[in-house]
Amino acid sequence: MRSLLTVICLLCLVSVSEGAWTELLQKEFPKTPWAQRPRVERTVCIDCHDSDLMKPEYKAIPGEWRKNWHYRNGVSCQDCHGGDPKDAARSMTPQSGFLGVQKPKEIPEFCGKCHLGIKENYLESGHGKALMTTGRGPNCVLCHHSHDIQKASLEIINPKLCGICHTYDRAREMKAALLLTEAKINEINGNLQTLKAGLIDTQDEEETLFRTQAEYRTLFHSVDVNLVKARTAEFSKMLATLSQQVGKGFKELKFRQDFSTFILLIFVGLGIMVFLWGRRKE
Repeated sequence: MRSLLTVICLLCLVSVSEGAWTELLQKEFPKTPWAQRPRVERTVCIDCHDSDLMKPEYKAIPGEWRKNWHYRNGVSCQDCHGGDPKDAARSMTPQSGFLGVQKPKEIPEFCGKCHLGIKENYLESGHGKALMTTGRGPNCVLCHHSHDIQKASLEIINPKLCGICHTYDRAREMKAALLLTEAKINEINGNLQTLKAGLIDTQDEEETLFRTQAEYRTLFHSVDVNLVKARTAEFSKMLATLSQQVGKGFKELKFRQDFSTFILLIFVGLGIMVFLWGRRKE
């Protein structure tokens, strides 16, 4: 009986201070997600290209766009091509900043409006110099395509694609130099998704990983094997620090799980004690 009263008193104390306890939990265990840009579903550009009056090759563009990495991150037609996405009469006029299809030598500047660091490294690379000098050579669209762009990965470095312009030997060496860093990035990203599923706030870590990954992939566009090898230690150190932060997140997740189990056991124990006390009285 004395044990029963002790448990009841403890639970009453928790209930009395519920407001303060809730505030403490919210302070110690924030759950704010990393907000993403909202997707754009309809514009006059999309409506026109979806029309049955459109040529098949142009009608396929919205379907490709809806499956690509830009769409998943809220990038729509006007973000790349300019124009007015709300007014059909102005959608493709010079006054609305419409750019249309770019010539090969214009593509780096076109994509470089957003991917500035990649553009700078690319233009200094053998790929960029070949394109600017001859008007031919590897460019963003050749490697990444135009409307069906997917999230970049090392799979893009392959004999079929690289073999269009040259042998695969140098590309293979570049890929080998990048593999360990890429694997570590993927490992940390997987761990962050696990923590998010457990309602752990990972915003800072996700932003750090995003910046690190962006810088790492920007470096690749220099197509300089020696430079990539020279900076591998730097990226390894950055990712090791991030891994330590992720490890703290797993400790917090374990604490929450243990605390939840503790609370559950208290209520189970209380239920058993009440049940036994009732049987005793009978």
